[in-house]
Amino acid sequence: MAERSAGRGGAVSGWLPYIVAATFFMEYLDTTVIATALPQMAHSFGVGPNSLSLGMTAYMLALATFIPASGWVADRCGSRTVFFSAVVIFTVASVLCGLSQDVVQFTAARVLQGLGGAMMVPVGRMIVVRSTDKSGLMRAISTITWPAIVAPVVGPPVGGFITTYASWRWIFLLNVPFGLAVLVAVAMLVPNLRGSERRPLDVAGLVLSGAALTAVLYGAELASQPGAGVWVAAGCVLGGLLLGWVAYRHAARHPHPLIDVSTLKIPTFSVTVVTGSLTRIGIGAVPYLMPLLFQIGFGLSAFQSGLLLLASALGNLGMKALTTRILRRWGFRLVSIVDVAVAGVFTIACGMLTPQTPLAWVLIVVFVYGVARSMQFSTLATLAYADVPPAQTSAASTLWSAAAQMTIGLGIAYGAVSLRAAALIHGEEAGRAFTLADFRLAFLFAGVLTLVSMWGYWRMAPDAGQSVGGGTHRRGTA
Repeated sequence: MAERSAGRGGAVSGWLPYIVAATFFMEYLDTTVIATALPQMAHSFGVGPNSLSLGMTAYMLALATFIPASGWVADRCGSRTVFFSAVVIFTVASVLCGLSQDVVQFTAARVLQGLGGAMMVPVGRMIVVRSTDKSGLMRAISTITWPAIVAPVVGPPVGGFITTYASWRWIFLLNVPFGLAVLVAVAMLVPNLRGSERRPLDVAGLVLSGAALTAVLYGAELASQPGAGVWVAAGCVLGGLLLGWVAYRHAARHPHPLIDVSTLKIPTFSVTVVTGSLTRIGIGAVPYLMPLLFQIGFGLSAFQSGLLLLASALGNLGMKALTTRILRRWGFRLVSIVDVAVAGVFTIACGMLTPQTPLAWVLIVVFVYGVARSMQFSTLATLAYADVPPAQTSAASTLWSAAAQMTIGLGIAYGAVSLRAAALIHGEEAGRAFTLADFRLAFLFAGVLTLVSMWGYWRMAPDAGQSVGGGTHRRGTA
């Protein structure tokens, strides 16, 4: 069991989710806004926009390499020490990104930023779970989940505004005041939790898991690039999945695995990792497809497209206030089934939109998708830790973070491959612009995958998540 700092439990647990959420928002927003700044950055560096894809890829590969080691490092060095250091690294790297004068400097700074992000997100989540009682876990997880839900939606319009009316460098430099404020809060309020035993580092597990995540995320990045070969990208993803299976077999036999796969024997945790990954891939394809639909299919500018996507952000934010009440009233199983059905149907509905569709209906469809996305992601994030014992919190956090990061990349890849497959089905020539029919089919593929994942939630126990308050109001208990 993890050790806790004494005497600060009540005050700490109240502020912790907000402190961790602030760091999550820094990372997720930074990751999403950069895409809109690429043309201006390329002009500043005197290169083509494609040359900057190396910096984007380097960040994801750094995340993939270091996330598996985050739990072990936190248990060995103390969670506050690691979390504080990660925020420092991420903030310093943000400054270096903003001051970069060429592609080489920018890529090196992004690698350093990826190292900070790889330790910041999983360790921050682990601190919240370890420091929060089961009764308050649902609300705490809901708080730290919203940045991952909102940032991909608000990122593009924010990035477009900054690059249009200021400079792309402010995208990174704005992290500095946030980082400094968070560092003060971490030093004052975050407990320094450690693992009860000092486990040796599983070097083979680190290499295998890092290589698996790297291959999957690199393949996903290739799939999202218009000029890249689909088969090369698919080969990288499949190779990564094969390495992941080898890493799984290694972890199952190792006495002190870096990623403890025995946590998958916990039914509620397993469904959030396995079934939840399918859901996140299907739902996660939409933030990739929707801006393209609005810009290519509707002929809107990037900024106008971003404004329409704000309807999804409003749905995300509006749902946060109701998530805990809904889960306590109806329980995790019923909420998961109904919500994933709504998410799948409205993902398909996104593909049915046309330039002639009334604006009000466009906003309603995008809004409801945002509501369903927010509800499902919050449900999965809370249910993941419902039955995880304290001794396995670190292992569960590491595995959950690795799966979540992988499905972000796979969601983008699935959206890109679906769009290309739709164009191929319609017999279009290579290099031609995508049509509305292509988008309609791509959204259908994403929606069907989301609906298929419903089977995993159907098999959940009716009382799943009861330990964190799921369905308590319906049963008439406190």
